[in-house]
Amino acid sequence: MAGETNLAQLIKGMSPKLNAGEYVFVTVNDLHNIDRNDTICEFREKEGITIVISKKRADELKLPYEHIASWIRLMIHSSLDAVGLTALFSTELAKYIISCTVIAVYYHDLIFVDKIDAVQAVEVLTRLSENYK
Repeated sequence: MAGETNLAQLIKGMSPKLNAGEYVFVTVNDLHNIDRNDTICEFREKEGITIVISKKRADELKLPYEHIASWIRLMIHSSLDAVGLTALFSTELAKYIISCTVIAVYYHDLIFVDKIDAVQAVEVLTRLSENYK
């Protein structure tokens, strides 16, 4: 099933949902000591492998991190070919001094924000969705 590409439909239908828990971005040199079922996602860079993992699991594994995030999922199935969605919602979040890290995956866009900004970020995104013309 193809994802949505129409920007107006994407914004109106994004339905942001806050996932429970706290998440961290960690870099490791290899994944031998990491159960892949524990990772939310991973990306290999030349400097190391970045993983997103629950804070609880990172603490259990004694993995160092600097930032504790909350995870918001946009519920609309967005196409990887869609243009403007990330720019629009990240600009709106920036108006409220909310930094976001966005990961676009096959079905949804995942937004990670500082845990202290999570509730406000969902409110901002919901207002954007409800008021978009």
